[in-house]
Amino acid sequence: MKAKVLAALAATMAVSATCAFAANPFVDVPTDSWAYKSVVELADAGVIQGVDGEYFQGQRNITRYEAAEMVAKAMAHMDKATVEQRALINKLADEYADELNNLGVRVSNLENKVGNIKFTGDARLRYRYQNGVTDNDNSWDYRIRLRGTAQVNDRTTATVGLSTDNQNFGDNGTASGGDNDVFADIIKVDYNFGSPNWNLSVGRDSDWVIGGANSYGYQYGDVADRAELKFNNGKLGVTAGYAKLKEGLGGYFYGDDDIDGVKAAYGEIEGYFGNGSAAGVYYYNFNGSSDTWVDDNGVGHEFNGDDLWGAYASVNFGSKWNVLANYEHVNTLTNSAVTGDDSADVWVGRLTYGKASMAQPKSWDIWVEYLDAEDGAFLGGSTYGWRFSSYMDNIQSWGAGIDYVIAKNAMFSVMQSFGTEMKDGSQDADQYEKEQTRAQFQFAF
Repeated sequence: MKAKVLAALAATMAVSATCAFAANPFVDVPTDSWAYKSVVELADAGVIQGVDGEYFQGQRNITRYEAAEMVAKAMAHMDKATVEQRALINKLADEYADELNNLGVRVSNLENKVGNIKFTGDARLRYRYQNGVTDNDNSWDYRIRLRGTAQVNDRTTATVGLSTDNQNFGDNGTASGGDNDVFADIIKVDYNFGSPNWNLSVGRDSDWVIGGANSYGYQYGDVADRAELKFNNGKLGVTAGYAKLKEGLGGYFYGDDDIDGVKAAYGEIEGYFGNGSAAGVYYYNFNGSSDTWVDDNGVGHEFNGDDLWGAYASVNFGSKWNVLANYEHVNTLTNSAVTGDDSADVWVGRLTYGKASMAQPKSWDIWVEYLDAEDGAFLGGSTYGWRFSSYMDNIQSWGAGIDYVIAKNAMFSVMQSFGTEMKDGSQDADQYEKEQTRAQFQFAF
């Protein structure tokens, strides 16, 4: 009975996109098992927990009550399922109706999942410090976010999210970004074309990342208004879209100008392989308001539609190791005195052992990374990474960190840079070469 339920749940759970790099939590499921991918995805989604948190015991028959528990958790993910997947969930719900009713789950026609709103959220308490550079009074901050997702119909979902932004404990509690207001960081509609492979998403997203969710996210990972069409069949992913950035200060070649309002047309092509590995290429063309300035040598510069292209590869070795390599080439500006565009490169490498999953208490990972960014490589302001965005340009640096899930939906993380050196002498090396420290608690609800 376990094989039947597992296969059906694996077919209905739309979690593969978010679990591309999940590690196997069970010591008795070999990587060459027919059920390996389904087991890992379902465990990372919190649908199955195993025995004692370590063993899957695939040869053991499960009780109908245990099967009903897994079906109930799949029902909680109905907002991610297609029409065909909902039909399979309905069949499972009918088969285990008595057990589900004993669990307090209403199963008649499952109509309660259509038109209702599901609320989720998260909270973060963060400490960031860089000796001699950052304001010590503003080293602590917090952020609280609330999300509501409505299943409008079988093909359409609407999501609205609110965020406090990063509120620090200095300067009378004003936000570290200079705005103390709660704001809408998600306002979007997702439409499925009747096939699980095609999806159109229009509106504001809180975690839009240059390079896509599988890359390092060196340039930008923050709020953006965008229209995005995505194809993903589990082996190939193709994304095309147009976005307007909403947050963050510019990099070195933007001076202190805000990049809020800079637009980007983009495309990404990704391939997905066995054991959660992936590789991809991407191209972004930016178009912002014209900006000119004169450098220290008296040479005039003009911001004139930057673009970048990049490539990444994320490879899993066994069930515990992951290697990520990411390269980006940035055409940063047009020099008004010299023909041609200046450009800069950035290399990022990260090695990770383990997998910290918020759904799996006591899970953990540890990682080390290397960053090499030429002068002018950094365009964005708020990155998906953990470093201070003011010191992402013109550096070579190492970093290390650990993530540990204290309890379900509660994780503690520590990050530290080391060996940081400025690549050339055009900026203040005394600031750029001071190391950065970050620690945070994250909670999901």
